[in-house]
Amino acid sequence: MAFFILTGLFVLLSVSQQALGQNYTFMREATHAPPVAYYDYIVIGGGTAGCPLAATLSRRYRVLVLERGGSPYDDDRVLNMAHFSDVLSDTSASSPSQRFVSEEGVINSRPRVLGGGSCLNAGFFTRAGAGYVRAAGWDAREVLNAYRWVEDVVAFQPELGPWQAAVRRGLLETGVVPDNGFTYDHIPGTKVGGSIFDPEGRRHTAADLLRYSRPEGIDVLLRARVARILFSYRGTKPVARGVVYRDSQGIIHVAYLNQGDANEIILSAGALGSPQLLMLSGVGPADHLRSYGLDVVVDNPEVGQGMSDNPMNAIFVPSPSPVELSLIQVVGITRFGSYIEGASGSDWSTRSAASTSTGAPERSFGMFSPQTGQLATVPPKQRTPEAIARAVEAMSRVPDAAMRGGFILEKVLGPQSAGSLALRNLDPDDNPVVSFNYFAHPDDLRRCVAGIEEIERVIRSRAFARFAYPNFAFPAMLNVTAEFPVNLMRGVRGGSDPAALERFCRDTVMTIWHYHGGCQVGRVVDRDYRVLGIDALRVIDGSTFNASPGTNPQATVMMLGRYHSLESSS
Repeated sequence: MAFFILTGLFVLLSVSQQALGQNYTFMREATHAPPVAYYDYIVIGGGTAGCPLAATLSRRYRVLVLERGGSPYDDDRVLNMAHFSDVLSDTSASSPSQRFVSEEGVINSRPRVLGGGSCLNAGFFTRAGAGYVRAAGWDAREVLNAYRWVEDVVAFQPELGPWQAAVRRGLLETGVVPDNGFTYDHIPGTKVGGSIFDPEGRRHTAADLLRYSRPEGIDVLLRARVARILFSYRGTKPVARGVVYRDSQGIIHVAYLNQGDANEIILSAGALGSPQLLMLSGVGPADHLRSYGLDVVVDNPEVGQGMSDNPMNAIFVPSPSPVELSLIQVVGITRFGSYIEGASGSDWSTRSAASTSTGAPERSFGMFSPQTGQLATVPPKQRTPEAIARAVEAMSRVPDAAMRGGFILEKVLGPQSAGSLALRNLDPDDNPVVSFNYFAHPDDLRRCVAGIEEIERVIRSRAFARFAYPNFAFPAMLNVTAEFPVNLMRGVRGGSDPAALERFCRDTVMTIWHYHGGCQVGRVVDRDYRVLGIDALRVIDGSTFNASPGTNPQATVMMLGRYHSLESSS
């Protein structure tokens, strides 16, 4: 009996160490890769979908994962909830977060790290709704099994602090019912969702799902920047055969597929990377590709179309009482198409080691810090680096007591507004040109206004009274938010009438990093996620979504990797 107990403890310890990345013997820098290699599957992008996809495929096949970034286990900021904003604020070339700016001027980030967006986001974990699963044509039982496979490793039930509990009670008091308690399911009402942060505040990412891999069946190469996909032809039909990539020293490597009709290259490079790499490989709008001197493999004008980003607007609620540090834990799933969430933190007023131009220490304000690009003090087109620097400077001068509080945010379901993506140049490391056309569809604007009105009701609720000043008028709160962190109530945003709220929505729109599209099902890939007109090439990631699943997509992106890897290997 003692032998079995000791053996069990050893296995548990090994799994724990592997989840920390300590036993990933198959992970190494691309500089150590041979000039030419052969695999059954080549996965481009070790992100939120790519990691579970590759781990599952490796159980039966030889799999190569090409990740353009580094390891999350080498950066404590990625794994520590208290440093959530530090990663998004880092704009260096080696940062796990690569900043980009949409054509509308909204500042955003794309991941550059093994584990993808699960290394950068606010951690909320929730499944897609049953209607979404049916519309996608997925098998509901297999989807549930895939979710549970993911959840066993990365999802936790958060313990609500007083501020989050007050948000939850306020939503229920104002009619966002029923009370669904804690659940991963997407159902109307108010619920506590899961989190990829454990009780100690440690982040668990899609990279942790590589613990499921067969070590002999997988190679994960870091800082491997894919330049293009290689094709041969079967008759007149192109067939994906390999990829060209560079390591961190600029040395070129080539990976080919082994012979076999089932072998495939799978793009999992995300909503920006996947359509960009298709175009760089000659798949996309012919005229656009030829304008860059690219040979056209397949003329498909739908590549890069349907780009959407769920618009987010937030209200800063100054608090007379201390509030806990929290990211997203509670969500109100309304019946008018807006999701209500909150984030708080008394230690957001902690001053960092960095300093402003006047020598004052910088202050972080979590996921709404101007350093991260979340700047609502000016309309999107005016969010220049100079404006960010001024906001950081102003925030350093605001008394700590004025920083106490939290944000209640609303984000729009869908959304219905969409834009497009195009090449900026031939550099796969550079950001493409992307537009999301925030609030172009009137329903998105209507839902934003309804969401802001619901936030007002929550703030005025009895349940939230402890964390709101009793005589602080809501129009003034809008102005505080619009001028934050300067905290001047200039009255330029007006009151809470619909026209003023529409203006508030447009002027203060930010991202919550849920952008998707560019390789959508029915336009770029079929319902089995095979690229139209090409054999041995699939896209499996958020670029295939026609709408963002549930309130937060990461759980479904991870599930998708597991779900379709089982289909591929069957």
